[in-house]
Amino acid sequence: MFRGALWLLAGRGCVGRGLSTRSGGSTPDWTEKVSEIKKKIQSALPGGAWDPLYDTSHLPPEHSDVVIVGGGVLGLSVAYWLKRLEKPRGAIRVLVVDRDHTYSRASTGLSVGGIRQQFSLPENIQLSLFSVDFLRNINEYLAVVDDPPLDVQFNPSGYLLLASEKGAAIMENNVKVQRQEGAKVCLMSPEQLQNKFPWINTDGVALASYGLEGEGWFDPWCLLQGLRRKIQSLGVFFCQGEVTRFSTSSSRMQTSGGKEMTLKRIHEVHVKMDHSLEYQPVECALVINAAGAWSGQVAELAGIGKGPPGTLEGTKLPVEPRKRYVYFWHCPEGPGLETPFMADTSGAYFRREGLGHNYLGGCSPTEEEEPDPGNLEVDHDFFQDKVWPHLAHRVPAFQSLKVRSAWAGYYDYNTFDQNGVVGPHPLVVNMYFATGFSGHGLQQAPAVGRAVAEMVLKGQFQTIDLSSLLFSRFYLGEKVEERNII
Repeated sequence: MFRGALWLLAGRGCVGRGLSTRSGGSTPDWTEKVSEIKKKIQSALPGGAWDPLYDTSHLPPEHSDVVIVGGGVLGLSVAYWLKRLEKPRGAIRVLVVDRDHTYSRASTGLSVGGIRQQFSLPENIQLSLFSVDFLRNINEYLAVVDDPPLDVQFNPSGYLLLASEKGAAIMENNVKVQRQEGAKVCLMSPEQLQNKFPWINTDGVALASYGLEGEGWFDPWCLLQGLRRKIQSLGVFFCQGEVTRFSTSSSRMQTSGGKEMTLKRIHEVHVKMDHSLEYQPVECALVINAAGAWSGQVAELAGIGKGPPGTLEGTKLPVEPRKRYVYFWHCPEGPGLETPFMADTSGAYFRREGLGHNYLGGCSPTEEEEPDPGNLEVDHDFFQDKVWPHLAHRVPAFQSLKVRSAWAGYYDYNTFDQNGVVGPHPLVVNMYFATGFSGHGLQQAPAVGRAVAEMVLKGQFQTIDLSSLLFSRFYLGEKVEERNII
């Protein structure tokens, strides 16, 4: 039984089955007994009216095999694949803890919803190839009996990336790798680009790459709600609260080289309830850190990075929140229905939104321009000064655009190499990661969730080898560079 194996891994037995509620109606005898008990307790306590018996229905269960910290699309995907791949059915109890079930500040809902295979790393290409297949066949994965089918509104208009003379050779190499991994991508000269998309000004463009299949954009909210609906039907528990502490135990081990190391194991996750001083300890065997932009803080709670600098114990999870703006504008003379998701040589990007000449877009700031991530306020001057000039140069029709709204969201930004962190921590042995994707976590979530579930259930990656994305690379200094970050 997997449940037994998990608890052996955690070094303790399964104590109970968590909270439960009494079923059935009240009887007169029971009502009289409760009344008598109330009177006795009230007579023993000084003053005050009787308060109703304390309601614990909002608390998480006291025991869970797996606690997933973060209820965004990555955390939900891990939960889905754990339940889908578990044997026998119902073997694993999974709890998802998230601070905000409205998702008002969640990166998923604030994303522009792009999906592409135009990456430079084979791992990223493979992740996105699986994810687009997942989206195309989403009801084969996420259908729930008697509920309406999902429509993620996948728009396969492709990605169009532009390169200057300086970036042309890199683009050629990237496309070669993409084709080797099975992506359908073509290279276009400035002349071909002009013929295909006459609304583009090709000044300064030496080469373009265009996704012919499996690229475009979709509705992130639909994917999020579809995953949530499905895993609820599979018995996953949800709790609105904040993880504030981990209870751990330690043991010493000696490496083959004779060096002593301290291994930690998490036994309890302390969950502080929303808008309350209450907290509930949850005994668990495994913790999945899918807390997105705040996963670095969650890792610190487990003691990760608290050791001497330069050691494995002192190596932090290098993931932090980075604020990104998305602008929504209208332009009656703008590009039409054939418009792909375009990324300019400057880094500015845009895509069509709906059928009424509306568009979404933005641009990542430089390190010097990084805005304060302490709030989600929008800097409208950033569009005027840093985004619009590049867009208007590349698409002359955008000279007359009118911004109608804007919002900000967070990247779970990996400051080390802007790539995801997947799999277990080498010292906190029962904490696993699914974070740090620096802007491409949404589009790769279906595949990442499967990879983490494989590692938990089988002890290794089975369908896509993501060994290069393990935590240990931060200590070893082995960067996994992704050149195509938008």
